[in-house]
Amino acid sequence: LQPVSGLAYHSGRVAPGNLFVCIRGFKTDGHLYLPEAARKGACAAVVEEFQPEVPLPQFNVPNSRQALAALADCYFDHPSQKLTVIGITASNGKTTTAFMTSSVLEGHGLKTGLLGTVIVKVGNTVRPAVLTTPESLDLQTLFHQMAEQGVDCATMEVSSAGLELHRVGSVDFDIVAVNNISREHIDFHGSFESYFRTKSSLVRQRKPWQWAIFNLDCPYSASLVEQTPARTVTYSLKTSGGDFQVRDLDLSTGRARFKVELTRPLSVGPGKSLPPQTFPLELSVLGLHSVYNSMVAVITGLLCGVPVPSIQNALKLFKGVERRFELIFEHKFKVIDDHFANSGNIEVTLETLKFMDYRRLHIVYAIRGGRGVTVNRESAEALAKWAPALELTEIIATSSRSQVEEKDVVTDKERSVFLEVMRKAGIKVLHFNELPEAIARGLSRTRPGDILLLAGCQGMDSGAKIALEMIHRQHPHLKREKVFGALQNRVAGI
Repeated sequence: LQPVSGLAYHSGRVAPGNLFVCIRGFKTDGHLYLPEAARKGACAAVVEEFQPEVPLPQFNVPNSRQALAALADCYFDHPSQKLTVIGITASNGKTTTAFMTSSVLEGHGLKTGLLGTVIVKVGNTVRPAVLTTPESLDLQTLFHQMAEQGVDCATMEVSSAGLELHRVGSVDFDIVAVNNISREHIDFHGSFESYFRTKSSLVRQRKPWQWAIFNLDCPYSASLVEQTPARTVTYSLKTSGGDFQVRDLDLSTGRARFKVELTRPLSVGPGKSLPPQTFPLELSVLGLHSVYNSMVAVITGLLCGVPVPSIQNALKLFKGVERRFELIFEHKFKVIDDHFANSGNIEVTLETLKFMDYRRLHIVYAIRGGRGVTVNRESAEALAKWAPALELTEIIATSSRSQVEEKDVVTDKERSVFLEVMRKAGIKVLHFNELPEAIARGLSRTRPGDILLLAGCQGMDSGAKIALEMIHRQHPHLKREKVFGALQNRVAGI
């Protein structure tokens, strides 16, 4: 065999001397492209099924994705071992928690990397993300670049797909966190049990010297405390017994003010221990969920040696992540943009609104397309559950027909199940096929002191831009930067 010049899993990226790894994907099978890889000069291939017609040395393995992760880690000389790697998994809040955590570390002068749904950041270089958790070869390449550039800490979102497909195989995590687990991606995993098993593998596969952070208020997260070999740290707001407890929470403005209590001495390294203590925190981002997200950032910062004053300052300065209960307009009324990904996300968002002071709530909801009847029924039921507490008797819904890609088109069954749940709950629905029409109706109902919530996933990605353009036309006296400030550096729907 000739020396291996690199690795590839996409035939279009094969260079002479590359080892080509055949991966079975969802749309095609890498084994079909082995002849093309051979023509382009691949020196050998890793396969799950031998291809006798291709004159190329082939290594037959049970799982080529697992093999790719191990090969990439080895090829780049185990780059994640040269970094402090923080992995965050959750059904809701991965993105915001990762950004918060990275901000805390940066605020202490550490050089950071960030990998997730919105961006990929390597030192000072930032670009839009393609996958929440990149394929293993791409991930190890990024870790290698980070190590080469002197990055200290890499914070990454770890998706259930990333775990299931071995994208984080061979990654040497120092700290992992399980914020929450609720029903999500059931279509991908087949069942909630399979989803939970996959999600929990992030903590079950850790080593005794690594750290695992758990939210005791989430029963699924709490159930994993005894299932990891790692050192554990727990936090809670509603449940007693957490190592870190949230006290005296004030959410009246939507922006949380609270105290963090460390209830026991916490050993954070050889000869290093944090004594029991209490300190205040003030967040600039909205939402009850932001409190939970911030606790992971606080604990991670402390484990990485960041002092409390630096953590307090970083979290107060943190302005949030787009479409995560984002306050996009605040004048005589407020407009909040939230991606409403699933029933768990909806529950936390609506619970936050219950704590806030406002005159009346209006919701423009983009029905989630391409996710099936079950997800849409559960989302609708979560909305219906909170309607009485929020005095919500009407919802403006949309299929966002012209705003979504083919894979996110709302089917008749998805729309019907949403309308059925709303009808049974006695909630009036005004349904519009197009997003601009729905937002226009929502704005026409909004009065001083009200909140307009733009809620939904892909179907609402363009919602902020559409709403703010309408507001600017209706209120031309408002300064342009005041109206459109939230769109600066935004990726979704622009």
